[in-house]
Amino acid sequence: MRSKRRLRWAAIPVAALLSVVLAGCTQQQLQGWLPTEPGTTNNVDRVIGLWVTSWIVLLAVGVITWALIIWAIVVYRRRKGQTGLPAQLRYNMPIEIFYTIVPLILVLGFFAFTARDQAAIEEPYADPEVKIQVFGKQWAWDFNYVDEDVYYAGVQGQADPDDDNGELVESEIPVLYLPVGKTVEIQLESRDVIHSFWVIDFLYKKDMLPGKTNYMYVTPEREGTFSGKCAELCGEYHSMMLFNVKVVSQQEYDDYIQSLRDSGNEGQLGHEYDRNQNLPGIGTPAHEEE
Repeated sequence: MRSKRRLRWAAIPVAALLSVVLAGCTQQQLQGWLPTEPGTTNNVDRVIGLWVTSWIVLLAVGVITWALIIWAIVVYRRRKGQTGLPAQLRYNMPIEIFYTIVPLILVLGFFAFTARDQAAIEEPYADPEVKIQVFGKQWAWDFNYVDEDVYYAGVQGQADPDDDNGELVESEIPVLYLPVGKTVEIQLESRDVIHSFWVIDFLYKKDMLPGKTNYMYVTPEREGTFSGKCAELCGEYHSMMLFNVKVVSQQEYDDYIQSLRDSGNEGQLGHEYDRNQNLPGIGTPAHEEE
């Protein structure tokens, strides 16, 4: 009779798990509620795979852990008529080895797969087809299209007076154009304080540090407009430091580059516009030049 009760209690978490699995999952659930779609860039599917696999493993660990806790509560509960303390055990060597080795394997596994995917995402392109230099500044963005020798100078977005929620005027938000299917190297610089370049749908962000150059490597694989923002608290108007990324066809990209030329935006915006001019390696301090 006791063995049947144990089986009954053990079956509850198993049945609950099966119910969830059999209920089916939406596409959003299958990708772990990440704010993107598969195939947006060459790196997105890799990040989704790592994220979802990690949650499946952790969910399995959670189910097993809770099942064992419930089983121990039910099986070893005090029964009617029992008195005194139950038999006391000092240790159980197999169990202690189990709960030491298994977490260690999990941690090493998460580390190994994360390091593998990060190394692949951070692998530089030997000969990128498009080179972009991005300057973060309080509280806007400058974009240099390096090979085309044109630039876009961003200004801080302004709140829409007709919007009670304080949304910015969409037409004034800086826009970065990228051609679909091309390998892109993005050089990240800061003009003042620490910023962070984050295109939400690309599932990757990179800090922009004063006096240091960072790089991102990405191949956009789906046309569309994607929201971007600064992901590092950088001052009073940090929440308004937004931008958009437009992934377009090669013809649309070429037309946009030509529109910048026609507007007189030829050349490159350099470090002469940085607010920090006394960082190590930037130049000779003023008192030494006199």
